[in-house]
Amino acid sequence: MTRRTATLVTSIVVLVISLGLVTVFPVPFVSFSPGPVKNTLGESKSKPVIEITGHQTYPTTGELDLTTVSVTSPDRDLTLPQAMRNWLDPHHDLFPRDIIYPPEQSADQVEQQNTAEMTGSQDSAVAAALQEAKVPFSPKVSTVAKGSPADGKLKVGDVILEVDGVATTQVTQVGELVRKHKVGDEVTFVIRRGGAEETVVLTTAATPGEETRPMVGISVGVDSPVKVSVNLGQDIGGPSAGTAFALAIYDKLTPGPLLDGKHVAGTGTIDALGQVGAIGGIQQKIAGAKESGATVFLVPAPNCEAALHAGVKDIRLVKITTLHEAIGALTALASGTGDVPACTK
Repeated sequence: MTRRTATLVTSIVVLVISLGLVTVFPVPFVSFSPGPVKNTLGESKSKPVIEITGHQTYPTTGELDLTTVSVTSPDRDLTLPQAMRNWLDPHHDLFPRDIIYPPEQSADQVEQQNTAEMTGSQDSAVAAALQEAKVPFSPKVSTVAKGSPADGKLKVGDVILEVDGVATTQVTQVGELVRKHKVGDEVTFVIRRGGAEETVVLTTAATPGEETRPMVGISVGVDSPVKVSVNLGQDIGGPSAGTAFALAIYDKLTPGPLLDGKHVAGTGTIDALGQVGAIGGIQQKIAGAKESGATVFLVPAPNCEAALHAGVKDIRLVKITTLHEAIGALTALASGTGDVPACTK
């Protein structure tokens, strides 16, 4: 073997080994791809996805899909060829791993956070839907922040009857009454705990990052004879299904089918006021919705620009900012009359 031949053979061997290593070594990215959809008006494992007791419910028609994104799991790495395939697919995306899974968080912590966000979105959805359906309820303490003014004085489950002598009948009233004070002022709560009424006086503290905004360190949910159970299993987390939950609850609590047989999908966070918020993975969610047969997709207004570049044909993109607006748009779609806000360029 000549020196030139030996050099060529060595170079080829090195190249083959290098290419082999490239296909094995991980890259610092995770993939976003269309995830499963769930019909919130349907069933999961022979049980209604949304189950309501304590109030009359009404028949619904059509499908109202919550949409999800499949993300590379925190215990799995992408190789370069896998990353390239995702990059070339118009309905997939890549994000730096450290943004999606912060290095300071373990896989269990990420899962716990997603579960907590899902639970919070369900609580907010119930509050928003009950208010929109005009079903009366009382505010209650949902969480108490450690080290806050409420820590050790209020408990999860306390029903909030009054704040500063004002009867509280809506979730939003509690925060509004607290914010009438200055940082360092006293706020008087009348609560019901274990069947007995108690008076609790708290001193407001500054909201982290907002030195002049008072807070007492609680989040507020709903105490009502109406009980809502969400049966989805453990494979879906995060807050982005809130709007779909709220619409499904509202549809079941009010007479007349909201969708009139249409196949609608959507996404968006929701708060107790019914405000719809932005989410991630909008393009993947639209692609998943189209694949499941949806003809209409409810898009949070801040996500409209990205939604228009999803590259999915024959699906109507409806822009929403509130639960009330979403209900109005669906009512207009069902009747064929009225305003249906659209994502436009």
